[in-house]
Amino acid sequence: MPKGKKAQGRKVAQAPAAVKKQEAKKVINPLFEKRPKNFGIGQDIQPKRDLTHFVKRPCYIRLQWQILYKQLKVPPAINQFTQALDRQTATHPLKLAQKYRPEMKQEKKQRPPVLQAGVNTVPTLVENKKAQLVVIVHDMDPIELVVFLPALCCKMGDPYCITKGMARLGHVVHRKTCTTIAFTQVNSEDKGALAKLVEAIRTDYDDDMTTSAVTGEATSLVQNQGLALPTWKRQRPKSCLPNWPAECTLLSFLYIK
Repeated sequence: MPKGKKAQGRKVAQAPAAVKKQEAKKVINPLFEKRPKNFGIGQDIQPKRDLTHFVKRPCYIRLQWQILYKQLKVPPAINQFTQALDRQTATHPLKLAQKYRPEMKQEKKQRPPVLQAGVNTVPTLVENKKAQLVVIVHDMDPIELVVFLPALCCKMGDPYCITKGMARLGHVVHRKTCTTIAFTQVNSEDKGALAKLVEAIRTDYDDDMTTSAVTGEATSLVQNQGLALPTWKRQRPKSCLPNWPAECTLLSFLYIK
């Protein structure tokens, strides 16, 4: 080979381009149109749901319920949740709670005193003796989540009260529902109102609830849930009322869906 020339190698041919697999397109029949359902108000027909909660039972079934509830007994720990504060007294803690609702984004920098809510937070505050007043709802389901709170408050000496309405209590803490709330800190201008409220609850409410819970007497559901017979039926002599055995009543109740 002459000097000054370099040997040139053979050029390798480029690899052939990868053959793309063509996906088979689904054949759509133009006669069938997609019509997604809209279950909003005034739109498509609603799906079938279980509406037994909204059914008004016949008179004889309600009478069977009354007899059944009359035979049943409720433990005092659960029975106390049927005795809530009266409407006039229950408005005061809720009005005071409106001032201490959980803070918004603008108020987070100031860190004002707010309510403590929840079945995990409130018992811890009660055990540490930081709760000045505990408010519990009466319609919690399952009731086992809050059934221990009154006994815990009595043991620690913290005042408590039972009010009606989970949604009403949840509105205070920006939730749909809430089981319990607790006052831990209040401003100086509200300390007098809180002290009067605690004193009224201790004298008129906690004493009665403590005595009923300590006695350990079971209470009938008829008195608590308003299932007693009307006045014109209670005035009739016992001989006129049907004497149904408890076994037949229970069996007939079990077959009611």
